[in-house]
Amino acid sequence: MRLVSYNPWQEIDQLQQQFNRLFDDYRIPTAWQDFGNVPQVPAAELSETKDAIQLKLEIPGMEAKDLNVEVTKDTVAISGERKEESQPDNKGVTHSEFRYGKFQRLIPLPARIQNTNVTAEYKDGVLTLTLPKTEEEKNKVVKVNLEQAAA
Repeated sequence: MRLVSYNPWQEIDQLQQQFNRLFDDYRIPTAWQDFGNVPQVPAAELSETKDAIQLKLEIPGMEAKDLNVEVTKDTVAISGERKEESQPDNKGVTHSEFRYGKFQRLIPLPARIQNTNVTAEYKDGVLTLTLPKTEEEKNKVVKVNLEQAAA
């Protein structure tokens, strides 16, 4: 029987190399082909003024009729479906990284809004919602107690 010295650092190095390979593979777009059915949610940008909240959602490649937007006093729910364009016999397409299918996203709002006065614009793949704040939110003043902060 032969004695072999045990080096725990060698196993840790091997584990680290495996993790590095795992994450390196997923930076390459072709490695995502197995994840083609994972739903993709639209990117959002939220800005707030004294009177309103503006929400922008990036939804390229869709028509406004394919989107469903529902607004409550404190959330925005958006859903839709990007349908795959049918091509006879897939002529000329050998690889596609486009995402197709249904998506939905629920976005909580930082203030209460008047959901009956929401305006929307959909242009160049960007949906812009202007959500006016309620009168109570516009006039809301919060007094900060500095004595507690100094203690």
